[in-house]
Amino acid sequence: MTLPFSADAFFDLFAAYNGKLWPAAVLLWIGSAWAFLMLLRGRASLSRFPAVLLVLQWMWTAVAYHWLFFTRINPAAWAFGIMFLFEAVLLARYAMRRPLQFARMNSTRGAIAAGIIGYALAYPALAAAGGHVYPRVPTFGVPCPTTILTIGFLLAVRPALPRMTAVVPILWAAIGGSASVLLGVWADLMMPVAAAALLVDVWVRTKGRHVLEDAA
Repeated sequence: MTLPFSADAFFDLFAAYNGKLWPAAVLLWIGSAWAFLMLLRGRASLSRFPAVLLVLQWMWTAVAYHWLFFTRINPAAWAFGIMFLFEAVLLARYAMRRPLQFARMNSTRGAIAAGIIGYALAYPALAAAGGHVYPRVPTFGVPCPTTILTIGFLLAVRPALPRMTAVVPILWAAIGGSASVLLGVWADLMMPVAAAALLVDVWVRTKGRHVLEDAA
């Protein structure tokens, strides 16, 4: 696969993003860490905060990253921004009506979800450890950690949100995961792994629903 931009242009873009918007990136990270702490303490189901956070993450990534920065080197970023806004609308539609309910963190599902969310929070450090020096490194509020974080929360939600909410994260995992090898952002390799877990979850839920329908 050939990218329409160079690796230097890509990392220069992160330098510009981090230079101008680092306070927002820090706030998004703090908000995500707080939502994760709520989840670990079993309090996330009492609040709409996790849902609000995810909606803000996807809106922010669409506008602040894709449209304000990524369009400078890749015209496809206009379409990517629309895709990310679509996910924000889906999450707002299905998750903002009432607080989300989450699986227990001491369950297998909860442990997998917690591991993926924890990875998303560690993403900036892992990306830097991969050989990229700040500010020329992806931090937070950008597509890949947003996708990983969201997949973790989607896996934890019970009862699950509609399958449509999984489409964009899985699609971006394929797009971003393939580019990670070409650009050397090894932290992004978690995306295909997380997306595979989400695909299995969707398949199991769909199969279970069909079994119930057949039994009826």
